[in-house]
This record gives sequence, C-alpha cells and structure tokens, in this order.
Amino acid sequence: MADVSGSSGGGQNQGRIAAFFDLDKTVIAKPSTLAFSRPFYQGGLLNRRAVLEGSYAQFLMLVSGADHDQIERMRKYLAAMCTGWDVAQVRAIVAETLHEVVDPLVYAEAADLIADHKIRGHDVVIVSASGEEVVAPIAVAIGADHTAATRMDIEDGKYTGEIDFYCYSENKVVAIEKLAAREGYDLSRCFAYSDSITDLPMLKAVGHPTAVNPDRGLRREAAARGWPILTFSNPVSLWSRLPSPSSTTVATTAALSAAALAAGIVTYRLLRRGKAV
Repeated sequence: MADVSGSSGGGQNQGRIAAFFDLDKTVIAKPSTLAFSRPFYQGGLLNRRAVLEGSYAQFLMLVSGADHDQIERMRKYLAAMCTGWDVAQVRAIVAETLHEVVDPLVYAEAADLIADHKIRGHDVVIVSASGEEVVAPIAVAIGADHTAATRMDIEDGKYTGEIDFYCYSENKVVAIEKLAAREGYDLSRCFAYSDSITDLPMLKAVGHPTAVNPDRGLRREAAARGWPILTFSNPVSLWSRLPSPSSTTVATTAALSAAALAAGIVTYRLLRRGKAV
C-alpha cells in the first residue's frame, strides 16, 4: 500500500475513479488514536495521566464537534506526547493489537460501501489526520488500496515531536491531488466521505461528496449544497461477516453476466480476507 502524504506525483489524468474515505467516525466508530491508548499504555509508551488527558480531549471533540482550534491543540498535544517513542515499538504494538482493537469498530455500512466501490473497479483510499503507523495497517485490514495520513518526523528510529506532514483539512486535498496525478484519477468522477466540517475542502475537491454521520457544521453545508447524508450506526467484527454488494451495486453491474459478477465478488472477498490476515 502506498503512502502518498508526502510524495510528489506525476503522470496524466486518465479518468480513473477513487473513493476517498476519512477514517475516524466515518469508517470506524471510535477515534483511531484513542482506540490504541490502552495498548500503548500497556506497552509503556503512555502513562495513566496521558491516557486520561487524551481520552478527555477526544471526548470534548466528540460531543462538541472539532473546530480548527481544537484540532490544532490536539495536534500539538499528540506530537509532544509521542516525542521519543520508538517507531518500531509503535508499529509492533499496532500490528499485535490491530484486530483486537479495531476489528469490532468498523461500521458495517462502511464495509459494504467499500466493497461496492471495489466491485465497481474504484480504488479505495483512506485519508486521515491520524498517524500513518496507525492508519496504514487499518487501511490494509479493510481492503483499501492507498492511504494518506499524518507523518511524524523520525530520527534514529524515534519520533522527534515534529510533524513532517499534517494530513488535515486543506492538506488532505494536497494529498489526494498528488495521488490523483500519480494514479490518473479524475477527481470530478471521484467520491469522498467524511463526518467532519474540517474535511469540507476534501469533499469539495471531488465530484461525488457524501457526509457520513456529519457534525453540525457539515450537516448544514451538506444540506445547503444538496449532498447526500448517510448515517452509519452498526459497528461489527470484520471477522464475523463478509461484505455483500448493495442493491445499488447490483443495479450498476446488472449488465454483467451472473457468472462474471459472482467471480468478481469471490475474488474481492478472497483478496480482502488475505489482506486482513
């Protein structure tokens, strides 16, 4: 899986289609950084105070909606918190606890939507302000093709506390435009999904934006612009079910023969299972 958050793309737009998904509260029901606080605490990376402060900050964002100032404070807090952490240890903890922590949090509706896009031949991209060491493994587990995430500065295998690329707000557009140039996506034909008003630039950058579990600000914008609004409310274990195509996908692919459609579904499910193991 390619990380495009800091890369410079090239190539010509050839009209391919991608679906860009925010991660927290769009694909998974809990903020990814908060989800791993217990494993990080058990691994000695966090102390009890840091866990409590991080949980409280995330709680305030959940109940009030995250504005720019809140996100900026959280960014500085997280950068300072992880200063000196061993990157290899972080990656090992995420790998060891990924399915225990994240697997039960994936919205069934998001899993179905991702499966629909894959069957229709669209690339799936996770675009998140969380750190790439957390985002990339989650993206692989849910079958995404690419990821763009915040990248921390690293020296001698440890985080310095500085941020190399902050994948937030307008920077998400920077990331997806670079990926579009490299992969040949036509953004006017692409899709984007998010819950937060801070992702308005990303939603405006594509031809088919959708608000998912929107905060107050995004709900107002979506209503004013006539964008679809979806509610995802059913977190399930990816291990307990396999994604099935929705009626929308069936209608879209009705021209295909039944055998070809079945073969495509089986192939996708096998690829998804292989990535999740």
